[in-house]
Amino acid sequence: MTGIQPLVLWTDLLLFGLLACTLLAGWSVRRSEPMRAAWRRVGESSVGMTSLTILMVFLLVGLMDSLHYRERLAPAGGEQLAADDRRQLSTEVRSALDALAAPLRTRVEKTYSAPLAYQLFARQTVEGPDGSQKREFPRLKHGGADLKYPEHELDGDIVGRIGMGLAVAAVAWIVFAAVLVKVVAMSRRVPAGAAWRAIWRGKGGPAWRAVLATLGVMLLLIGPLAALATEYHVFGTDKVGQDVLFLTLKSIRTALVIGTLTTLVTLPLAVALGIMAGYLGGWVDDVIQYIYTVLNSIPGVLLIAAAVLMMQVVIDTHPEWFETAAERADARLLALCLILGMTSWTGLCRLLRGETLKLRELEYVQAARAFGVSTTRILARHVLPNLMHLVLIALVMDFSGLVLAEAVLSYVGIGVDPGTVSFGTMINAARMELAREPMVWWSLVAAFIFMFVLVLAANLFADVVRDAFDPRAS
Repeated sequence: MTGIQPLVLWTDLLLFGLLACTLLAGWSVRRSEPMRAAWRRVGESSVGMTSLTILMVFLLVGLMDSLHYRERLAPAGGEQLAADDRRQLSTEVRSALDALAAPLRTRVEKTYSAPLAYQLFARQTVEGPDGSQKREFPRLKHGGADLKYPEHELDGDIVGRIGMGLAVAAVAWIVFAAVLVKVVAMSRRVPAGAAWRAIWRGKGGPAWRAVLATLGVMLLLIGPLAALATEYHVFGTDKVGQDVLFLTLKSIRTALVIGTLTTLVTLPLAVALGIMAGYLGGWVDDVIQYIYTVLNSIPGVLLIAAAVLMMQVVIDTHPEWFETAAERADARLLALCLILGMTSWTGLCRLLRGETLKLRELEYVQAARAFGVSTTRILARHVLPNLMHLVLIALVMDFSGLVLAEAVLSYVGIGVDPGTVSFGTMINAARMELAREPMVWWSLVAAFIFMFVLVLAANLFADVVRDAFDPRAS
C-alpha cells in the first residue's frame, strides 16, 4: 500500500487563506448593524439564495480540487522498507477530487466517443480473427463495457441508472431538508412542524425555500449524472480519450482561482490609490490619475499578453524552481492572477476616487479635520467604512468578468499553462473539433454549460448584493 504526502501549492494556500479571511470578515459583520441589515436583505432574496446555493456547490468542487498530494511509490522488488518510510514521491500531483472521481480520471479511451456511447465516434480499421480487415466502430474499453448486447440493452440500462440516481437524489434531499428544519427549529425555539411550515411559506428569515428548491433541482441533475458516470462517459471523451465530465469538473477550480485570487492584487491597489487620490488631491491625485490613464490607454489584451510572455520566459529559464509539472503550471496560474490584478484595478480606483471626493466635503469629515484628527485616522474611521459597500459590489460583479477573461485569454493562447485544465483550454481545443466531419460538439457544449451556470449565478448574486448594499436603493 502506498502512502501519500500532502502538497500545498501557492494557489491552494492563497485560496484557503482568502476563504478564511472571508469567514473572519463575516464574523466581524455581526458587530455592525448596517452590515447585518444589508446581508439580511441578501438572505431574504430568493434570487440571492438560489445563486448563492449554486456558487457554494461550485466552491465545494473547487476546494476539493485544491487539496493536493503526491503518492509515495512502492519500493522496487526485493527492496526493504526504510524505518522512516522515506520512499520516492510520484511526480504526478493529484487532488481529493481526483481521488473521488478516480473512475472518471482513469477510464481513458482511445479517442473521441459521443455522450453515453458504447462505440468510438469514428470508424477504424479492425482486424478480425481470420486476419481480414474491415472498417467499423470499435467498442469502447470502459463505456458500456458491461453490456453484452449493447444494441438492445443500452436504452434500458440508461433508464435504470437514471431512476437509481433520482432515488438517491431524493433521499439526499430529504436528509438535507430534515437537518435544515432541525437547525431552524432549534434557532427559533419552535417545534419542527412549525419550522417546516415557516420555511415552506417563506415567512421570516432567510429564503430557505429557495435553497431547498435549488438544491432539489441540482440533486435531480447530479444524481443521474453520477449514476451514469459509473458506466458511461456522460459528456463523451476528447481527442485523447479523456472523460469530458472530469475535465469540466477540473476546470471549476481554475475559474475560481482566477475569479478570487485576482482580488488580492486588485483590492489593495484600488482602495489605497483611490482613497489617496480623492482625499489628498493635488499632485498625488495628478500622479495617480496619470498612472491609471496610461494603463487604460494600452489595449488590455496586448498588455496582458506581453506580461504573460515575459513571465513564461522567467519560468522556462528556471526549471530548477519546480519539482513537478503541476507546480510549474501553478506558478503560471498565479502569475496570470497577478497580471490580471495589476491591469484591472483602474476601474475600481476611479470609482473610489470620485466617491472620496464627495465624502471629504461632508460635515463629519470637515469637523474631524478641524479638531486636528490625523489624516490616517480620518481615512480609516470615516472614509473607508463608507466605501466598503462599493468595494464589495465591485468585487462580486468583477468575478464573472475575470472568469470570462481567463476563457478568452486561454482561447488565444496566452492564458493558463497548457497542462492546466480550464474552460478556456477546452474551448480552444474545440475549435478544431468543430471543423471535423462529423462534428465533435460535446466538449464545447459541456464547457459552455458549466461556465454559463457559474457566470450566471455570480451575476445574479452580484445584482442582489448591489441592491442590498447600495444606500441609494434603500
